[in-house]
Amino acid sequence: MPAFIDQLLAAQTRHQSMLCVGLDPEPARLPGAWRGKASHIAEFCASIVDATADLAMAFKPQIAYFAAHSAEAQLQELVAHIRRVAPLVPIILDAKRGDIGSTAEQYACEAFDRYGADAVTLSPFMGFDSVAPYLQREGKGAFLLCRTSNPGGDDLQAQRLASVPGQPLLYEHVAQLAQGPWNLNGQLGLVVGATYPAEIERVRTLAPTLPLLIPGVGAQGGDAVATVRAGWRGTADGHTTGPIVVNSSRAILYASAGADFADAARQVALQTRAQLEAARLQALSPMGR
Repeated sequence: MPAFIDQLLAAQTRHQSMLCVGLDPEPARLPGAWRGKASHIAEFCASIVDATADLAMAFKPQIAYFAAHSAEAQLQELVAHIRRVAPLVPIILDAKRGDIGSTAEQYACEAFDRYGADAVTLSPFMGFDSVAPYLQREGKGAFLLCRTSNPGGDDLQAQRLASVPGQPLLYEHVAQLAQGPWNLNGQLGLVVGATYPAEIERVRTLAPTLPLLIPGVGAQGGDAVATVRAGWRGTADGHTTGPIVVNSSRAILYASAGADFADAARQVALQTRAQLEAARLQALSPMGR
């Protein structure tokens, strides 16, 4: 398999897409006769994958939505399904792990061996030794939480570090570390929320070549156009040295509660992809910024 970032760039070009489809299944919101039945989580998500496989730059299953319902085996089934129907679309396991030493090594085994993910989300706040075991996996990616979309992110991420030269904010320091000394395997990326476009632009300045995973478009209220303007840099033909991966979960998953849920999900995915592409083209214009 190609390295993770190469997979991302290839999928972006092939599908003309910056859209990541988040897979956050809630049994209480499943359509029709499946509602409330956790045993149908994988079947529901597989239908969403089938409907969006040619539109997505990546798929992002959130592990908590599976583990909470003892559906880890269904997550494995879902990953196998994605490999069959969309073998060239990378899978990002949203796990936000953050531990050190042998425990981090076990979490890396969970993400990459048990579930077969191409990348995983991590919390960097226990330091580099909590990230290092993931970087030992050749070609595998890791996205570090940097400036997250939740309001409570200010509690830590927006604090100024007086002991660091230049006194950066904590999220700025994380971006600098990921762009520089921590990026041992060249596959690190950052998580930056769509609800903070100014911070996306700041992170892009500090980390010009890293992929940015950007949640918060759709149900969380992030603006797709502002997100692309802030984070995407590239040429008219779509070439970029630092891809952005714009995630939408609930707006796609629950576009309809009826039998047409998969068709409705596809329509929302089509609309979101087109909106992101239009914003990319607008960002190229001298008047677009």
